[in-house]
Order: sequence, then structure tokens, then C-alpha cells
Amino acid sequence: MKDHLLAIDVGTQSTRAMVFDLRGNLLAISRVPIEPYYSPAPGLAEQDPQVFWKAMCEACNRLWQQPGVAKENIAGVALTTQRSTLINVDKEGKPLRPAIHWLDQRRTSGLKPVGGLWGLLFKIAGMSETVAYLQAEAEGNWLQKHQPEIWSNTHKYLLLSGYLTMRLTGRFADSVGCLVGYLPFDYKKQDWSAKNDWKWQALPVNKGMLPELVKPAEQIGVITAEAAAETGIPEGLPLIAAAADKACEVIGAGCLNPAIPCLSFGTTATINTTLDRYVEVIPLIPPYPSAVPGSYSLEIQIYRGFWMVSWFKREFGLNEERLAAQRGVAAEELFDDLVNAVPPGSLGLTLQPYWSPGLKVPGPEAKGAVIGFGDVHTRAHFYRSILEGLAYALREGAERTSKRTHVPIEEVRVSGGGSQSKAAMQLTADVFGLPASRPHVFETSGLGAAIDAAVGLKLHSDFSSAVKEMTHKGETFEPKQENYAIYNELYRRVYLRMYSHLKPLYDEIRAITGYPPKD
Repeated sequence: MKDHLLAIDVGTQSTRAMVFDLRGNLLAISRVPIEPYYSPAPGLAEQDPQVFWKAMCEACNRLWQQPGVAKENIAGVALTTQRSTLINVDKEGKPLRPAIHWLDQRRTSGLKPVGGLWGLLFKIAGMSETVAYLQAEAEGNWLQKHQPEIWSNTHKYLLLSGYLTMRLTGRFADSVGCLVGYLPFDYKKQDWSAKNDWKWQALPVNKGMLPELVKPAEQIGVITAEAAAETGIPEGLPLIAAAADKACEVIGAGCLNPAIPCLSFGTTATINTTLDRYVEVIPLIPPYPSAVPGSYSLEIQIYRGFWMVSWFKREFGLNEERLAAQRGVAAEELFDDLVNAVPPGSLGLTLQPYWSPGLKVPGPEAKGAVIGFGDVHTRAHFYRSILEGLAYALREGAERTSKRTHVPIEEVRVSGGGSQSKAAMQLTADVFGLPASRPHVFETSGLGAAIDAAVGLKLHSDFSSAVKEMTHKGETFEPKQENYAIYNELYRRVYLRMYSHLKPLYDEIRAITGYPPKD
């Protein structure tokens, strides 16, 4: 019986091929590590697109070798990938240059600003700098200026999801749910922008360079003979459109109800809420497409969120790493001990995780900040304050979202690498004052892609029943009211006031040092 689903998740650190059943049980997984990118110059992040394809092929072929995995039981395939990695290809689909990775930091200065009525409207709305920031960040503008020959020879300008879809099906197509990047996309209508939209002025892309769009849960193609020979996936098997990894993670965590947001404790920490109507949590910053067709994923990012946790462990956690190796335990347990050695609130040490400039909230001048140092503070206090600062920022995002949607938050689900820390989970429940639960499987983005496949193949009748059947709560952490009382005071009386008080100093730093640059 064809009641198993193949989900392929091409992430930043690895590619995973997974088989799920219709109850959301992970039956088999194959993981192939990949080098995320190489840097040909400071700030640049690129990768040979063939690296992603070969990793996918290897992951799939390893999967078929596992006992109990039967190709004849696979009903269909769904693909989810990292967001905002872009590839220029020719008419045969061959890459013209390395992929520009989502972590790339190249910028293009001196671009002509958006003019006409749009330019006037942006000026009146105070959004001119935001639009200039978007133009400078857009990879297409850099390519046109610095590699005009490659740009002029580009037949299709694809996200990684579109490139891998083309390799699997032979079709230049992509899922609406994958459209996250500096492209002329109308996030409200979930289609390419109308011809009079300002984005065509701001970006050098024309519509002929873009792939066809397919809604999540619709069939995007079938596996070709060539792809079958390389991946081992049966020829003719349907490829069902899913969504970008973050959008899939949201439904894979069971967050279909807007009262239950998904917190992602990953390289970029996020809070996402699924809504069936268009709402801009931050005015003029659109929500992304959901993995559910016609719905929206209201997202607030803490860029490089858990990067700070990794930084701390690398710079100050060698002792825990060494002891963990000696004792044969996971290093995470010892870092949890470090957190638990410090009282809630870190004796007033308060951190705001604005590691990278924002578009609007925080503004482009923002910096990270830590206040409240005293001679009582140790590295344990500092580590706990990092986790607390991230939780404060995510709570602020939750409150912004709830205010805009008029939907109060009842509980939170937490996924991503950081969710494996019990101390981080308890701290999150305490900061929010709400139950915080892990999903039943760690591979939530893969599960979300499998949910898209299950609905698209009519193995579940709709998303409501699919999410109910295929996602389940794992361990739940209830808030400790005495801790919440401390956090609530620090959050409202200190954290929320930090940015407005420090912003004038950030502006002065920017004026003196030129960082971040103005476009």
C-alpha cells in the first residue's frame, strides 16, 4: 500500500531524506553533511549548486539501503529547502555561476532610487531608506552591476528550491511557499508582482526570468528518468509542492492555529504564526507564504539569534565540552547546569540581541547591547542572559503579532537545535508565562513537507486533519509563576525600554564609524 511519504530537506548544514507515515512517525532518515558555503572574499558566501544536488542524491540512495524502507510504499515526494539561496541558470538549466547563499552579505551601493509616484509615497511614509536597503541587499542588483555578462545570459533566476525542482522534474517551476527573497513577488496575492509594482523598478529581473509558480500541496511535476537514475527515487513518482524550510517547520510543529505560534531556536531565531488573512506585523514588511495554500506565515526574525549561543560555547565553553567528553554525556547537559546555576533574571544582566541591523524594527542603526554588569556576574550569568534576551525578543515579537491579529497567544511550540536544551525550554515558558512544548519529532521541516504531500495526494482530506493526525506534542514545560513575575518586570520595565534609550547612541556610532552604511 502506498501510504509512506518521502520528504527531502536541504538545510544549511546538511541534507536529509526521510520517510514518514500518515501518523507523522519518522520511519527512516538519511543525513548527509554539506559545507554550507565558501567565501571567495570577505562577506561573500557562495556554493557550487552541484553540492546540493549530489548531497540530495547521496541522502536518497543511502535511505534506500536502510532495512524496512520499501520504494513501492512511497506515494509521493515533497521538497523543502533553505530560503533565499539563488542560482542563475541557462536554457538547459545549467548554473552560470556559484549559488549566492542566504548568508551572503554583499551589498550594492549607488543604485538609482525608486522614483515616480512610488518614490514619493515611500518618502511620505518614511520608507525611502528601507526601500534603498532592500535594493542594496538584492543579489540581482549586484550581479547586474558586477557580472553583467552572466546576468545577460541568465535564462532563469531560481531559488535553490526551484533549481532542485528543475533537476527532479525537468520543469522550471517552484512552490509559492518557497518565495522568500529579494524578488518581484506580491506577498499579499502570492504571485509575481503586477507590472506596475515598484519592485520591477527596484530589481533588474524580468518576468521571463522567473519560474512558474505552483501552490503548496499541488503537484509540481513527476520524477524524470534522469533524476530517478541519480537519486533512486522511482521514475514517475509525483513531486508535491511544499514550502521553504521555515514554513514547513511551522506546520510540522503543529502550529496551524494562530493562537499557537512556532518559535524556532535556530541560527536565525524566529516566531511564526499561521493566519488565513494578510496582516503586516510590522507595517510595510509583508508576511511570508505559509506551507498552507492561501495562508500567511507572520514572521519576526532575530537574525543570527542562536548564533550568539554558539559563539558563547565556542569562546567560553571549552571546559563543558571537555568534561562532557570525559563523562560520556551530551555537552548540552553541562550547559544546562550552567544556566541553572544562576537565578532567573541573571541578577539584572539584560541583553538585547540586535546582532545585525534590521529593516524597520529595530532600525538599520541597531546594535546588540548588554547592560547591568556588576562584580557579581560570571560567565554563567552571561550565558543565561543570552537565552533570556532571545526569549524577551521573541516575546516582543509574539506581542506585536497578537496586537496586529487580535488573537491572544495560548501556548508556544519550540523547534530548532536550541529546543533540545531543557533549561532553554523552561526559561522560555517562564519568560512567556505560557506552556512551551517541543514537537514529537526533531525533523519538523521534513514533517511539514510530508504534510503538504499527504494533503496533495489526498491521503489526508485537508490540512486541519493532516496536522491533527501527523503532529503531536512532545515534552511540555509549564511556567513557574515566581520566575514569570521576575521576568515580566524586567521585560516591561527594562528590556522594552532599552532600544529607545540606546537608539540615539546607535545613531552616533553609525555617524562616526559609517557602520552600518547608508544607501
